[in-house]
Amino acid sequence: MRADNLTGRITHHGEGPVWSDTWGGLRLVDMMAGELVTVTDAGIRHLSVGSPVAAFHRPRVGGGYVVAIERGIALSDDVDTPPTRSVELWTDPEVRMNDGGADPSGRLYAGSMAYDEEAGRGSLRLIDVDLTARTILPSVSISNGIAFSPDESLCYYVDTPTGRVDVFDHLDGELVNRRPFVEIDRGHPDGLTVAADGSVWVALWDGSAVHGYSADGMLASVIEVAARQVTACTFGGPDLATLFITTSRQGLADGDDPAAGSVFAARPGVSGLPVLPFAG
Repeated sequence: MRADNLTGRITHHGEGPVWSDTWGGLRLVDMMAGELVTVTDAGIRHLSVGSPVAAFHRPRVGGGYVVAIERGIALSDDVDTPPTRSVELWTDPEVRMNDGGADPSGRLYAGSMAYDEEAGRGSLRLIDVDLTARTILPSVSISNGIAFSPDESLCYYVDTPTGRVDVFDHLDGELVNRRPFVEIDRGHPDGLTVAADGSVWVALWDGSAVHGYSADGMLASVIEVAARQVTACTFGGPDLATLFITTSRQGLADGDDPAAGSVFAARPGVSGLPVLPFAG
């Protein structure tokens, strides 16, 4: 299956797509531009979050959104206005936020990485609804996709340089018993999402594809993407059956990989799960 180019080039480093009726459809980040990019039938809107980095975002239970900024998180009470308050989680200027997402309890998992990608400089933190944070994984390299199984018993996680998607048991709100779920032999695992049938969909940086794996770890579907640096994916649309796929121009010359920076879309025959919001 080949994905269709939905938007043409609209970002430099497109990441973190989220479908939510809260903002009228699809929203993603242009990470190193510090922007949220909303894609609806009415057009495309860019919103600066006031930081050089907008790493990932989620709707909030009480309205508005939370966005991971360079060294912390920022919150807005309105989906279409910049954040009004922020929390810094560390001071090291060489480390920045990367991917993350909410858990079934409404807490926020936030991953980081070194700007120079030095191994072990990143971490995975858990941010509670009162905005306090603790470190879950203290030494990761490029903390990337994280998502939960439909029954909430499993959590899938990517530290990109490992070349794997790992899986944890999710017990009493904690992540335990980390183990490999799948090894990636084409490109590098980046963002991921989980469908309602328990299948796991993984974006492949330098792989020009999204791979769909069954709940038992078998490769079940390959969606070809006409851009090399595929960053993340999410299910959306009124029936949650369209897979939206983000791509990046990071490190590319102007004429190289012309469709990179576009959002792509495919209908792989399964439906996704509603986004988990942040309760803080």
